[in-house]
Order: sequence, then C-alpha cells, then structure tokens
Amino acid sequence: MIVVAQQQRPPDADTDDETDGGDDDESDEVEERLTKGEIFEVLRNQRRRYVLQFLKQDNRPVELGDLAQQIAAWEYETTLEGVTPEQRKRVYTTLQQTHLPKMDTSGILEFDSDRGVIEPTERTRDISVYLEIVPGREFAWRELYLSLGAISCALVAALWLEIYPLTALSNLVWMAVIAVAVTVTAVAHIYHERNMRLGHGEQPPELSYGER
Repeated sequence: MIVVAQQQRPPDADTDDETDGGDDDESDEVEERLTKGEIFEVLRNQRRRYVLQFLKQDNRPVELGDLAQQIAAWEYETTLEGVTPEQRKRVYTTLQQTHLPKMDTSGILEFDSDRGVIEPTERTRDISVYLEIVPGREFAWRELYLSLGAISCALVAALWLEIYPLTALSNLVWMAVIAVAVTVTAVAHIYHERNMRLGHGEQPPELSYGER
C-alpha cells in the first residue's frame, strides 16, 4: 500500500501574504506547515489513519471511548455492538498512550488527555490522504499508464513500418483509439482516487477496497 499525503493551501493564503506583505509572516506559515516526511511518519500507521478517517467524517470533538469503539469495529471487521470489551480496551490503551499524543504533537489533532476528548484542527482538514492499495497481482496505476505508453509506442512503430493488418485503419482512427483509451483510464483513475481518500466514505478506504 502506498500513502500519498499533501497539505491543501487555504484559498485566502495568497491574499493574506499580499495584505501583510512581510517575509516574517511567510516564514511563520512555512514553519506551521508539516513536511511530507512528518505526515508520512504519523500516518504510516493504520490505526492513526483510522483516527484521521473518523475525524474527517464528523469534523467535531469526539470522546476517546467512542473513537476506540469505532476503530475496534473497523479493525476487527465487526459492528459497534459486536466489539468485545477486550478489543475496545486494547485499542483504547494504545490510542491514549501512543497514537493520539503523537498526532497531537504534530498538530493533526488536539488531544485533551484529562477529559479524554479529541478535536480536529485546521491541519485535520488541510491534510489530504490518498491510499493506493495494490493487493495480489493487480497493477498499480503508474504501471497501467506505463503499459499504455508502451503499447502506444509499439503501435506507432508498427504503423510507421506499415505492418498489416494495422494499416487497414487510418492513422487518424488509431490516434482516436489511443486518445479514448488514455481518457477512459484517467477518468477511472480520478474516480478511484476520490474513493480512496480518507474521510470520503463511511469507513476507511482500506476496508471498502477489501469488500470489492
């Protein structure tokens, strides 16, 4: 599985820079933004991705107990009612002691350990996480595009050498075939990527993909 993460720049960020007109403000903004390395370090763990999925879904403060219950249901592939006390406690403990403090330190969320409440932050909304899951013998999208490019090059070479029966169709028709193939692939890729983003559906994309 490949995790691709980025921070979305707020629409009014450019306006603010122009209004303030100071290099100091620009430096402060850069310091506040997480690096890709920091994002990957936090979100390479599945349980922390589940936390982000939950927060992106509701975008409201949540109690640690409710969060642990939902994540346990996802991890053990059961309903909220089907989670056992042992499963919930196992998730609760690791969230409280390890994962939530780490995410709080990075600013991806705010964790009040005394109250047991987790709140989303601006970074929660700004971070866009796309998961590319390639199980078994399936191609990754980059390999699919590479295959399309190789086939297109081979087709062009065959037409240049006037190899029959490819010459039975005009060059314009073959160009149209290649264009349609690339366009259809790109549309399918965009649709797939949208469904593989954390917070897009009711459950993590890793689980949604496994049901297909």
